[in-house]
Amino acid sequence: MGIRLPTWVWIGAVALSCVAGMVNVVGFLGFEHQAVSHLTGSTSQLGMALAQRDWRSVGHLWGLLIAFSLGAMLSGLLIQDSTLQLGRRYGVALALESMLLLLAIPLFKQHQVWGAMSAAMACGLQNALATTFSGAVVRTTHLSGMFTDLGIGLGHLLRGLPLQLRRLTLSGLIISGFLAGGVTGAWLFMRWQYDALLVPALLTGLTGLGYVLYRQWALFRHH
Repeated sequence: MGIRLPTWVWIGAVALSCVAGMVNVVGFLGFEHQAVSHLTGSTSQLGMALAQRDWRSVGHLWGLLIAFSLGAMLSGLLIQDSTLQLGRRYGVALALESMLLLLAIPLFKQHQVWGAMSAAMACGLQNALATTFSGAVVRTTHLSGMFTDLGIGLGHLLRGLPLQLRRLTLSGLIISGFLAGGVTGAWLFMRWQYDALLVPALLTGLTGLGYVLYRQWALFRHH
């Protein structure tokens, strides 16, 4: 199935993958060295912690999983379905993500695990938002699906089957955006430490505000 998404969705998906790359790198470089943008590794770590009866880690990791899920739940409450419409509350969701990232900064500075949970909640909200506006085509906080799509495309190419160029292009762009965000996040962390999260917070906050203003202008123009 080919991808038929508006241009702004493509741009938004790449931008959000860059944001997730920055946030995840800060989580890795922080005091807990913990991924916050995806849950596969964290779930494996939870299994190890349970086997080793490391109850402190169990509590921390369960908190991350719950926080990510709560973020996704919040996105579902705001946006409600998978229909791509300008009237959906994407701007509000992005503003909330920005607030969660800003909240994570002082918590990280105090070496509180709540910082990682706040960042994970922001990522869960973002990933659910991207899933909603793309009809489950786009994931912006992890890359397993994108690399899988690339691998499938290469397999089809070797078999002489038609290539889904739009899908492969989107996968490549999201991977590149996440990687660029990781490089940028690491560079910012070396200079600003946890204040590096100000950049993705400002990006999501300004985008959310811009979306709300654009929505109001569109409604005013329509009437």
